[in-house]
Amino acid sequence: MSPMSVLTRDEAQTRATLLDVHRYRIELDLTRGDETFDSRTVITFTARADGDTFVELKPAELRSVTLDGQPIDPESLDGNRLPIKNLTAGEHELRLDTAMRYSRTGEGMHRFTDPTDGETYLYTQLFMDDVQRVFAAFDQPDLKAVFELSVKAPEEWTVLANGVTTRTDDGHWRAAPTPLISTYLVAVAAGPWHSVRTEHRGLPFGIHCRRSLAPHLDTDADEILDITRACFDRYHEKFEEPYPFDSYDQAFVPEFNAGAMENPGLVTFRDEFVYRSAVTDTERQTRAMVIAHEMAHMWFGDLVTLRWWDDIWLNESFAEYMGYQTLTEATRFTDTWTDFGIVRKAWGYDADQRPSTHPVAPDPDAVPDTASAMLNFDGISYAKGASALRQLVAWLGDKDFLAGINTHFARHRFANATLADFIDSLAGATERDVHAWADAWLRTTGVDTLTASVTAEPGQWTLTVDRDGSRPHRVTVGVYDRDLGGGHTLVLRERYETDVPGDPAAESRPGTRPALVVPNDLDLTYAKIRLDDTSEETALRGISRVPDALTRAVLWNTLRDMVRDGDLDPAAYLETARAHLPEETDLAVVQGVLGFASAQVADRYLAAPDRPAALATLSSLCRDLIRRTEDGSHPGLRLIAVRHLIDVAAQPDTISAWFSEGTVPGGPELDPELRWRILGRLAVLGAIDDAVIEAELVQDPSATGQEGAARCRAALPDPVAKRAAWEAMFSSDDLSNYLFTATAQGFWQPEQADLVREFVPRYFEDAVAVAARRGPAIAEAAGRWAFPVYAISAETLALGERCLADSGPTPALRRKLADQLDDLARALRVQEG
Repeated sequence: MSPMSVLTRDEAQTRATLLDVHRYRIELDLTRGDETFDSRTVITFTARADGDTFVELKPAELRSVTLDGQPIDPESLDGNRLPIKNLTAGEHELRLDTAMRYSRTGEGMHRFTDPTDGETYLYTQLFMDDVQRVFAAFDQPDLKAVFELSVKAPEEWTVLANGVTTRTDDGHWRAAPTPLISTYLVAVAAGPWHSVRTEHRGLPFGIHCRRSLAPHLDTDADEILDITRACFDRYHEKFEEPYPFDSYDQAFVPEFNAGAMENPGLVTFRDEFVYRSAVTDTERQTRAMVIAHEMAHMWFGDLVTLRWWDDIWLNESFAEYMGYQTLTEATRFTDTWTDFGIVRKAWGYDADQRPSTHPVAPDPDAVPDTASAMLNFDGISYAKGASALRQLVAWLGDKDFLAGINTHFARHRFANATLADFIDSLAGATERDVHAWADAWLRTTGVDTLTASVTAEPGQWTLTVDRDGSRPHRVTVGVYDRDLGGGHTLVLRERYETDVPGDPAAESRPGTRPALVVPNDLDLTYAKIRLDDTSEETALRGISRVPDALTRAVLWNTLRDMVRDGDLDPAAYLETARAHLPEETDLAVVQGVLGFASAQVADRYLAAPDRPAALATLSSLCRDLIRRTEDGSHPGLRLIAVRHLIDVAAQPDTISAWFSEGTVPGGPELDPELRWRILGRLAVLGAIDDAVIEAELVQDPSATGQEGAARCRAALPDPVAKRAAWEAMFSSDDLSNYLFTATAQGFWQPEQADLVREFVPRYFEDAVAVAARRGPAIAEAAGRWAFPVYAISAETLALGERCLADSGPTPALRRKLADQLDDLARALRVQEG
């Protein structure tokens, strides 16, 4: 990595003081072959004073550069920086003519050829500093400009961009000029797209995907567009500032690294959201949430943009909160906070307990450059930040919160803002001390723990909540009794609000001692919960009897945290799941609990000799769910159970019979996702060979099929297959980001510990090399998916610590390794009891 490949905050401040950037005119020629495209850029800007600066680009070839008509030597390009020396105060025009490389890693201009039909698609992902892979730019978020884009593409292609695009002649397309936006938000998507177009409130709306996915997009088009319209309308009820761009396109693109990207007027999504196989309603809700999340960014992120990357949490936390809340208010998905609690919040809790944790709003000095900023796209910036905002709304009130938000938009529209600006806008809408709240919630690290204790005497009882931590919490306490009418449910006696810390003299409440007391009953704060002894016993023995799904999610999260902290035997968690999950009706809860029980408890927290019994327990649980759903009343529950029964199968007979018959008895029929899932498990168990994989690939040659085949091949319990998979990941640069991930997902299996033992030390050498060679996206994949997660031993921990100390991994890989090693150390502690 070039020492100047990152931009420092100090350099950005200096450049922003010197320059006022007005306009970019960008010409892209996408007809130049499979490896490179032409990119010509004209930048008009004003220098406020005499001085030197630089422009950034990462070209395959820099052909020419002129400043105000005078040539600049292309050989002066140093890494990704072209010096611009001896600028005089006043207006300037910079012209650059380059060839740029296509990407196969989802960074810059990604190029993908669909194996189904041979069609090629291109799209940009320009976040942080990847704009430099597509065109030259003064690349920092607070140098906003107008962008005029023209594109030459193959004759049969359609070109999408931030503004409405118009075809002029012979494959030439021109996009309407943008308002003032940041460089990282420019977007282009080109190819023979299948499109569904409509109009809403006078604006063109469109959804787009590869032609091979057209039937699947058409099936869901009404649902996607209905969600889009509903969220659009709800945001216009919440926000006084109207939608600030000229169109709203949503493109589902291949091999996308993130869930989606908030490019103004052209949101890009991973095209797994175009479902080719059966999905649960919770998965549809997730897609809808991502739609709502990205639309919120049109205001918070695009209209008003961070000044520097230390405030990236503001973008993501706001969109995360608004996505879930707006979906609840405006669509049929009214229980979104249950999914948030069981899935997203757990992500935040885990991240916040690692050594790599950071404040939601880090000190600017903690984000000195773009490389460090990239590390903060984690469960803290998303889930913890959204949880903090939810707590803020509970404390502040929705009316004052929205008043502050609207003030913020009005003050900083088409400009940049900081955390201080945001807090000032909120403070102007309330009498409460928002600055003190921000210091307590946004500038601190770690998870508070709220521990309940209950005392009782005749006719009354008292709850005391002790806080281990530093933040103020506004919580709702749920009080439950056993059903005296002979039913098996728990009955809500009351809910009441309290502050923690509160009055030292806890207030007594009338009545007998409750069977269950749940601090944070509506999950409005961000904290680990410890129940009183009676409530803990009630939860373990009767969690399925709690009437509200969100409360059950809080309780399951409590049990999860206790397992991770060594306060609950992993076997007890499995017993509770075995007893109560067959009675659960909420899909998010079932999915979340089964996922933790299998991927963490069975595969990592229990010692290897105990794993077969754990898989048998989970298999029995899934069979109960399948039997319960035979009447067809709960297809989502049945699908989750079928998936997990496949994943925990210890013997091949049952799932092999399903594969041969093409169906699960009583349904569902096997779609491509289930067929590849079964083959993946059969590969792990050594029940198929490469010929079976190849035969299935002939039936499903799609991109998803290619990934499924790569996953299956890497999972085969064969030394030759393992060596081939390893070489593909670490010795060759041919794998795309998705095929690298698929291969890594198949490679490590708990059943194959002896077979892959030799690769554990190799990982810490080869991952460092591939991360340095292939960049942040592959570094992320290598750290997340290729890490030997099942090698739970002190030896693996020592190897990893030596790698961090001595091998110089890139920042992206270093962060992933540090997190993985902390998780490994936690698993060791849990195993050792």
